[in-house]
Amino acid sequence: MLEPERHQKILEALKKKHTIKLQELVELTNSSESTIRRDLTQLEERNLLKRVHGGAARLQGNLSEPTMTEKSSKNLQEKNQIAQFAASLVEEGDSIYLDAGSTVLEMIQFLPSNIVVVTNGLTHANELLEKNIKTYLIGGFIKPTTKALVGRGAVESLEKYRFDKCFLGVNGIHPLFGYTTPDQEEALIKQIALSHSRKTYVLADESKFSEVAFAKIAELSEATIITNKLSTEAKALFISKTNIKVVTA
Repeated sequence: MLEPERHQKILEALKKKHTIKLQELVELTNSSESTIRRDLTQLEERNLLKRVHGGAARLQGNLSEPTMTEKSSKNLQEKNQIAQFAASLVEEGDSIYLDAGSTVLEMIQFLPSNIVVVTNGLTHANELLEKNIKTYLIGGFIKPTTKALVGRGAVESLEKYRFDKCFLGVNGIHPLFGYTTPDQEEALIKQIALSHSRKTYVLADESKFSEVAFAKIAELSEATIITNKLSTEAKALFISKTNIKVVTA
């Protein structure tokens, strides 16, 4: 089978399912593993798919954004590992910013109590209060999907604070386009929090790598990434761009 035909078959297969295994593509195209690996690399370079461990995955839409409920139900074990490590970086007496992300939400159960937290995550507030953590919820408009506070009120409120550490969630991590998220208003809040913090950490499971969403937050070098897994291919792309901590069970 000629290369253009293989590429077409691979892309058609990904239209039918979100991820597909390498062995499935080998059988589908009657090709060798080395040929399919080369095809996947070429298609990823053209931003038509992304390589994942053992196969390939369809790229998410630039504007697509799952709800907080949908986010919270995905990759729970991985998020828990990432969150526990991130929380271990917080020291007694720290002032920190917690973004409205679902992985960031998982941090709260592991945090020390003698800290101050500022957050734009409506769903975070009750969890923080139950831990007896001094909490400031910024103002603004509540996004129905992510339960994040955004807009002019959020910006004005956030400008008043400075942080020891900032913990952010993102939708995309890309070697060229940096950290991205579908909503430009949420991107702005993340930018401000990052710029007001001495150290910033991005919490992201492996599914976020090589994805690109609509609105840019920052360059990769502006934050340390905490993730659960990084393939050999991803290491080659990302390790020179920023600090990455891979958390293992």
